[in-house]
Amino acid sequence: MPRSIWSGAISFGLVNVPIKLYSAVSRKTVRFHQLNRETGVRIQQKRVDPSTGEEVSYDSIVKGYELTKDHYVIVTPEELEALDPEKTRTIDIEDFVDLEDIDPVYYDQPYYLVPDKGATKAYALLLNAMKESGKVAIARVVIRTKEALVAIRPAGDVLMMETMIFADEVVGADQIDELPEASDLKASDRELAMAQQLIASLATQFEPGRYHDEYREKVLDLVERKAQGEEIAVQPEAERPSKVPDLMAALEASLAAVKSGSSDAAVGADNGGSPDKAKSKPKSAKKPAARKTPAKSS
Repeated sequence: MPRSIWSGAISFGLVNVPIKLYSAVSRKTVRFHQLNRETGVRIQQKRVDPSTGEEVSYDSIVKGYELTKDHYVIVTPEELEALDPEKTRTIDIEDFVDLEDIDPVYYDQPYYLVPDKGATKAYALLLNAMKESGKVAIARVVIRTKEALVAIRPAGDVLMMETMIFADEVVGADQIDELPEASDLKASDRELAMAQQLIASLATQFEPGRYHDEYREKVLDLVERKAQGEEIAVQPEAERPSKVPDLMAALEASLAAVKSGSSDAAVGADNGGSPDKAKSKPKSAKKPAARKTPAKSS
C-alpha cells in the first residue's frame, strides 16, 4: 500500500485544507549493480584525491561551484542552510489558470492530494469549486528543503498535484539550430488529405493499460532465463530501413495496409524518415512465460 510522503495544508485564501501527499507513480526501472567480471563480487566506489591518490573521508569533502576550469568557490553547508526557504506545511495557491494554457512540457512529477482527518468537507469544497470553474491552481510548496512550483487540478474525485519546471529551465524550440525553416514545412493538399485519412483510421480512445514497457519486460525475461541456465544467442543487429523519397507512395501503402488489417504498412518521411510498422492493434501486455528447462542456442 502506498504511504503518505508529506502532510500539510492547501492554503486557499483564508481557508486551510489539511491534506496528505502520495506519489502517483511507481517507477519500474530495472537496476543493475557493478560486479568484478573475474570474481563476481560487487565493486565499491571510493572517493579518491587524484593529486595524492589517497581516499578522502566523507567529513573532509566540501561543496565547490566551478567558476572556470579547476577554479572553485567553496560553499559550506551552513551557508546553504541559511538560504533554504522557510519550512512550512502549506501549499500556497497563488493563481488559477485554464488547463489548456499550461504546456505539458512544464509538468514534472505527479502526486495525489488526499484529505487528512476532519478535512473532508473543506477538501470537497475546493475540489467541486475547481471542477465547476474548470481552473487549475498554481501554487508553491516546500518539500524537504526545496521550494517547488506546482499545479493542482481535479481528477475525478481526487485532487492531483504536479510539480512543474520553471520557465528558465525549459529549452525553447527556437533554440534548436537544426529546425527546418517555416517555408519548408509545407505539404500539398492531396498529401495532407491522405495523412489526415491515415490519422483518422488509426484514431482511438487512449487506454493507458494497452501500452507497456516492452524493453523492461525483455530485460527481466532475459535475466530470468539466464538465472535458469539458458544460453542466450545474441541476435544480429537489425538492418536500418532505407529512405522513402516518395511520400505519397508511403501514405498510400499505409492506408492500404490499415484497411486490409495488415501490420506491415510502411510509413516514411520525405526527408529520409524510416518505414515503421503500423499497428492496428497494440500488443498484449502479457509477459512471455519463462522457460522451465534450459534450451541450447543454435
